[in-house]
Amino acid sequence: MKAPAQDSQRRSLMAPEVPRWPLDPERPIVRLRAVGKRFGEKRVLDGLSFDVETGKTTVIIGESGSGKSVLLKLMNGLLHADSGSVELFGEALEASSEARRNALRKRTGMVLQNYALIDSISVLENVAFPLTENTRLSRSEVHDRVMDLLSMLGMADAAKRLPSELSGGMKKRVSFARAVVTEPELVLFDEPTTGLDPLMIEFVDGLIQQMQARFEISSVIISHDMGSVFRLADHIAMLHEGRIIASGTPEEVQASQHEAVRRFVSVGGSGRLEAQSDAAARDATGAVTDAVVSVRNLYKRFGSNEVLKGIELDIPRRAISVIIGGSGSGKSVLLKHILGLFRPDKGEIRVNGQELTRLSERELEHMRTKIGMLFQGAALFDSMTVWENIAFALLERRHRERMSEVRRRVDEVMERLHLHGIGEALPADISAGQRKRVGLARAIVTRPELMIYDEPTTGQDPIMIRYVDDMIVEAHHAFELSSIVISHDMQSTFRIADFVAMVYEGRIAAAGPPSLLMASPKEEVRRFVFAGAEDAEASA
Repeated sequence: MKAPAQDSQRRSLMAPEVPRWPLDPERPIVRLRAVGKRFGEKRVLDGLSFDVETGKTTVIIGESGSGKSVLLKLMNGLLHADSGSVELFGEALEASSEARRNALRKRTGMVLQNYALIDSISVLENVAFPLTENTRLSRSEVHDRVMDLLSMLGMADAAKRLPSELSGGMKKRVSFARAVVTEPELVLFDEPTTGLDPLMIEFVDGLIQQMQARFEISSVIISHDMGSVFRLADHIAMLHEGRIIASGTPEEVQASQHEAVRRFVSVGGSGRLEAQSDAAARDATGAVTDAVVSVRNLYKRFGSNEVLKGIELDIPRRAISVIIGGSGSGKSVLLKHILGLFRPDKGEIRVNGQELTRLSERELEHMRTKIGMLFQGAALFDSMTVWENIAFALLERRHRERMSEVRRRVDEVMERLHLHGIGEALPADISAGQRKRVGLARAIVTRPELMIYDEPTTGQDPIMIRYVDDMIVEAHHAFELSSIVISHDMQSTFRIADFVAMVYEGRIAAAGPPSLLMASPKEEVRRFVFAGAEDAEASA
């Protein structure tokens, strides 16, 4: 498939009879006027007005829960406004029939966070699906177009594979290919880099730019990653309390005097922070002398895939240790060995002095009672109050704990984590930040010796990331913990870490105080640690 001609005669393959929307600043491709949207008693959008300029990349930012995804779905008619007007290609969606809205949507594409691929069909069939279902192109024409696009994305060799056989980055490329194979005029991206490591974020950003240039796409992107925002955006709009409070070029938004904008952009800036002091006990050679976790010569294979290839690592006691590395590098497999959930093919893992391969399943279960875990989602019980959620682990073993002791310990941890006053509330009635603290309180109330955080900031906006970072540091010192954090976020890593270990292709590429990794001469370490640094510093 040849690159499309750069003129207004090119048409969407799903609506070839419709002239392309003109590149005219006075005729936005999407226009919203006084738009309101409620869900029950909750007002999400409140009289919002906003234009999306044709041929530009517009990035929408704002705190989690501010209504960004709702706004995106209003733009292509997947949701309907309660009041006001939404125009797509000059037509008011609220006044259009469902058939007409479907016709307008055929000129758009959408990339979702979760890829939304069809598991039972191949990569080629996934990408071809919009064309086979909605156009009169011959099977050979569809095949050639899809293979040309997959080749451009470096995915031609994966054409016959199923989605389950692909990495996250490969799935992302397939979802991009499917969104643009119809040559749409507008593509909506809902947080396309959420959960990706820094190198993959750079890759996806480049993919968006490449697709936009090749297919003359107008893009609307929701993003929490400020490095991405300033790398991609022609125009930025910030959503706050149901309204657009800042709109303009990246430079204009950075210069905004609105307090909420300044707070969001300054927190989001990824300029490198001063590293924490090296709290790890070390000898003259720099080796950790008091390790809460020791891993020696650890190997693990799944079928023909060797994931861990001789891991050697000491994680210091009473320090905040952050484990970083790309998607598929082996971080999660290493973590599951530390928890005793996986048995190694070869090697040893010691946690608090216990060699896990020598423990029975019952002994492993007892060892895990001394480890607290906080996952990406707080994973609270919706039907229980905050107090009951925190007390759950203690109540489950009430034969070992008197009720008076349970109450004392729950009340103490709630007081120290600033949760007093919301004990009778349900999880649905408290903020996202409070839910994170409740999840942490539930883990800490059992008095663990080791606290593990698995990607605690993934999918969070810059303000919430800072909140979670502060929470981890505060809890670490207040409860004298040894803390291990799995993270993709480099700003967060170098804000909180006493010790950093990078996993690369199943081995430890570097480990030590933050300053050691930032000064590492290894190319793979520097590429990962400083990925996107120039763009991020531009936002600081």
